[in-house]
Amino acid sequence: MNFREMTVYQIYPKSFQDSDGDGFGDLRGIIRRLDYLAKLGVDMLWLSPIYPSPQNDNGYDVRDYRAIDPRFGTMEDFEDLVQEADRRGMGLMMDMVFNHTSTDHEWFQKALAGDATYQDYYILREPKADGSLPTNWQSKFGGPAWESFGDSGLYYLHLYDVSQADLNWHNPAVRKECQAICNFWLEKGVRGFRFDVLNVIGKDPVLVDGSGDGGSEEKALYTDTPRVHDWVRQLNQASFGQREDTVTVGEMSSTSIAEGVKYTNPDRDELDMIFNFHHLKVDYPEGEKWAQDDFDFLELKRILNDWQEGMAAGGGWNALFLSNHDQPRQLSRFGDPKHYPYESATMLAQTIHLMRGTPYIYQGEEIGMTNANFQSIEDYQDVETHNAYQSLLEAGKDQAEALAIIQDKSRDNGRTPMQWKTGDQAGFTTGTPWLAVNANHDQVNAQSELSQRIFAYYQDLIQLRKTEPLISQGDYEGLFLDHPRVMAYRRRYGDQELLVLSNFYGDPVTLDLSELGWQADAKKVIGNGPLTELSDQLEVAPYETVAFRYQKKG
Repeated sequence: MNFREMTVYQIYPKSFQDSDGDGFGDLRGIIRRLDYLAKLGVDMLWLSPIYPSPQNDNGYDVRDYRAIDPRFGTMEDFEDLVQEADRRGMGLMMDMVFNHTSTDHEWFQKALAGDATYQDYYILREPKADGSLPTNWQSKFGGPAWESFGDSGLYYLHLYDVSQADLNWHNPAVRKECQAICNFWLEKGVRGFRFDVLNVIGKDPVLVDGSGDGGSEEKALYTDTPRVHDWVRQLNQASFGQREDTVTVGEMSSTSIAEGVKYTNPDRDELDMIFNFHHLKVDYPEGEKWAQDDFDFLELKRILNDWQEGMAAGGGWNALFLSNHDQPRQLSRFGDPKHYPYESATMLAQTIHLMRGTPYIYQGEEIGMTNANFQSIEDYQDVETHNAYQSLLEAGKDQAEALAIIQDKSRDNGRTPMQWKTGDQAGFTTGTPWLAVNANHDQVNAQSELSQRIFAYYQDLIQLRKTEPLISQGDYEGLFLDHPRVMAYRRRYGDQELLVLSNFYGDPVTLDLSELGWQADAKKVIGNGPLTELSDQLEVAPYETVAFRYQKKG
């Protein structure tokens, strides 16, 4: 199957299903739920990192790229998972973290011990002549991006956590190591890779000061540099590019449409598709994540439309998503889970799934899971969340104000355990879960009537992509771009068109479609509301989404 016809399902293993009662999800738990995923109809299962790790950044600080963290199981468990998933028509996608390793990794430890070979695996620099840090770069997790390298007098670069030392991709040995790691997992039967922050591997050999504030000017010094494309192409040609059935996606930090086209145009032999995150910052007032504000709907439309049109024009391909393990729940963020849970959950899904690109489902969105809204900061586990809470208090917020912001923005919203059924711990574990289960699990779970209705709608969307070239192959055209409440677009393939209309708000909207040139033979393909026929004047109900197919005029 072509990746354009696929739907990918992201599993956060720690929170998906616990099989042994220790409160942590594991590989045997995933195997237990494969029939559920096969019923949903997804084609590829992306696993967030399951490698041995100190877990300072939830597994994105890798200690060993060729092993399974015992908390998740064994290599035998993984091999069984690959086999059982394949038997049900699903492939496994592994998360590759190649910008940095854990400082616990054998390579870094050998470097610390004085092994010059492994010291060249990392970005080590002397301090400036005045004794200050090699550059004024800021870590994306806060504070300086440099840390003392033992007692050597040198510093190592860490764009992320201090325990995540950046690899030196200028060293051919590092590039060959990463190629070999991909091939190791391909031999295990893996069919896909998601590459973490891959576009920041291309730092210059000579590092210079930036703005010192971690802003866009500073990021430009190490993001999307030309050499990244050369190295990604080498990775492709030496590993996954040698096989026809692999699927690859790159997480691209602060990237642009022009760079996205380069990464994903098939003529360049780099990646199949990329994630960008610009559309998930539309509720950051003045760029500030830790603040409350309604999302900017027109900005959301503009960004999605720009990426749809720009990537298509250059032959690139988007990964389509509104949720992942680092984001709040999309239903709470962009919908109305209190008054319109079914309508807004399915509206958001359809808006994304019928676009040009490959859709990604984050575990639980297909049953309408919501933000946790924990009532105490102590219920949150995420380090970033606790740091933000303290910063908010220091900035003058009282505890209630700070907690309200945390409830909206914490990454733990997407990490609460999967809600399988009513009762204790929602069927996730027989023990004490590592993170508390959402209090609404008796109403929202895989067995509830509401969740099953949402699940069935996702099944239909997934099947449509498999069977309708209009969706998997068609062109894209944005419509009503200035409308304050409706997102609309048209897909075209051959002489067929698909009109998609989505009302993002809780009031009905009347649209004038008389200028669109639709044909009288229009048929409803899918929708979550009362609309059944297309007309010049169309009233779209609260959070209604609908798609009509018709033959193109002329």
